[in-house]
Amino acid sequence: MSESADVLAAFAAAVEARRPVVLATIVRARGSTPRGVGSRMAIEPDRVATGTIGGGCGEAQVLEDARAAIADGRARLVRVDLTDDLYSWSPAVCGGRFDVLLEPWVPVEAER
Repeated sequence: MSESADVLAAFAAAVEARRPVVLATIVRARGSTPRGVGSRMAIEPDRVATGTIGGGCGEAQVLEDARAAIADGRARLVRVDLTDDLYSWSPAVCGGRFDVLLEPWVPVEAER
């Protein structure tokens, strides 16, 4: 099974089990980025995510924003900026930016 199929299978399994889940998809990339457009992750609270959008601090930002998307049930576009100065203390120095669409699915009984 391909990585994309694994991500979609994990998303579908969470929906079927009525667990909150977010589908994260890179929808735009400019410059040097660890992954390209179409890369996906299925993100569930308290579980290991399936797939990757590149790892590191950019993925950590997306995981944090996914928690917020589950909390309020709203889709959002997250910009990940990896253009920090090479001499900064940040590991975000790939040189590019990418936008990630977060699409949450929250079962009705799990909503606040």
